[in-house]
Amino acid sequence: MGAPLLFEPFTLRGVTLPNRVVMPPMCQYRATADGEATEWHLVHYGARAVGGAGLIIIEATAVESRGRISVNDLGLWDDRHVEGLARLARFCREQGARVGIQVAHAGRKAFTAAKGRGPATPVAPSPIPYAEGWVVPAELGREELDAVVEAFRLAAVRAAAAGFDVLEVHAAHGYLLHEFLSPLANRRADEYGGSLENRLRFPLRVIEAVRRAWPEDRPLFVRISATDYLPGGIDVEEMVAMARAFKEAGADLIHVSSGGVLHADIPVGPGYQVPLAARIRAGAGVPTCAVGLITAPEQAEQVLRCGQADLVALGRELLRHPHWPLYAAHRLGADVPWPEPYRRARL
Repeated sequence: MGAPLLFEPFTLRGVTLPNRVVMPPMCQYRATADGEATEWHLVHYGARAVGGAGLIIIEATAVESRGRISVNDLGLWDDRHVEGLARLARFCREQGARVGIQVAHAGRKAFTAAKGRGPATPVAPSPIPYAEGWVVPAELGREELDAVVEAFRLAAVRAAAAGFDVLEVHAAHGYLLHEFLSPLANRRADEYGGSLENRLRFPLRVIEAVRRAWPEDRPLFVRISATDYLPGGIDVEEMVAMARAFKEAGADLIHVSSGGVLHADIPVGPGYQVPLAARIRAGAGVPTCAVGLITAPEQAEQVLRCGQADLVALGRELLRHPHWPLYAAHRLGADVPWPEPYRRARL
């Protein structure tokens, strides 16, 4: 079969990942009430760096305090957030990993546990609540849209100052940018709603602003939901067109997920989102990262060998097994470096 692709380096712009194993963003809900990183984050992400992940992407990090998924989300809306995140990024890099951070705005799904009832009123493209019993969000006006774009831009500046290698813009899972993209959440009658071109307009403004602020030699990812799984929502063919637009706006890789804008019956199973990553990769001509119930080393290797994606992300599996990459390398016959203090346990 040859050397495993899972442990081949992968380069985008000026950043080379030591392997293709990615830890995707997974909220920990352990930040301070002011959005600052804690010891939990250092230990949690540091363990996966020690475990051999090629790229670790820090959880959804809010660009505005009203854009948090929970009141204990990480933030990048203030300069005070930089120091704690820089410490985290520095430690992970010292273990050989590359480190990214996902910048996000929860939109109408802010303060999820309380169904939008938090320290501020959630905002959205249209005043439509996520579900019954949720707070009706405030519709964003033109000046507020400008302010949100600026918040994303400033978050990118702070992420660069913290020393991250990769920046990921969150445009999936029913959060603000996905809300603009999906007709199920966006009922605007102005130039930001209606046609595909209009629904793309605000997310593209964000991506373009972030790309200008983010260092030229560091890659930019965009996380998408490739389908809403619902009539009248986004399907994968429409998302192919959107992914092309994201690429033209400066995205170097599309991180492919699905669903989230409304409740839907999702056909979940091993690798269930991999075909979506493959369709985006082929149709938009852009590198992709596949995610979704990928658990076995052989399964991850097959995704790469079949050309379905360029990177493979493991979420729950890396929560269960922080050292999964070291185990996978042994299973696939790859010779990878081990942390010196752990060498006596090398398989």
